[in-house]
Amino acid sequence: MDLQLSVRPGRGCTVVEVHGELDMATSPQLREGLQRLIDAGDRQVVVDLAGVGFMDSSGLGALVVMFKALRDIDGRMCLAAVQPAVRNVLTVTSVDRVIHTYDTVGAAEADVPSTDGAAGR
Repeated sequence: MDLQLSVRPGRGCTVVEVHGELDMATSPQLREGLQRLIDAGDRQVVVDLAGVGFMDSSGLGALVVMFKALRDIDGRMCLAAVQPAVRNVLTVTSVDRVIHTYDTVGAAEADVPSTDGAAGR
């Protein structure tokens, strides 16, 4: 299954909507898409996983690598609208203790720290 990424401005952040399965075949696409945002100057990223029903260790790895990349440049990445199967992977691996997850994109946007206009694109 192909992975679809769409990017839109959020409240004080950039929202990346992900649709498809996050697996060995598609996780590089997610990583590259998030890296493009970082390269463009984005520092506050909300990854909307409402359209992701399956994620394997490759997808998990891509999220962790990009979380660390943003953290290393004083940025922040969080996850929103995580589906039950994906939430299970995050919980079993304890990644949900490191990467904040929110029930909705709106809740994630509401928790974006103020950066005096430096957030987003």
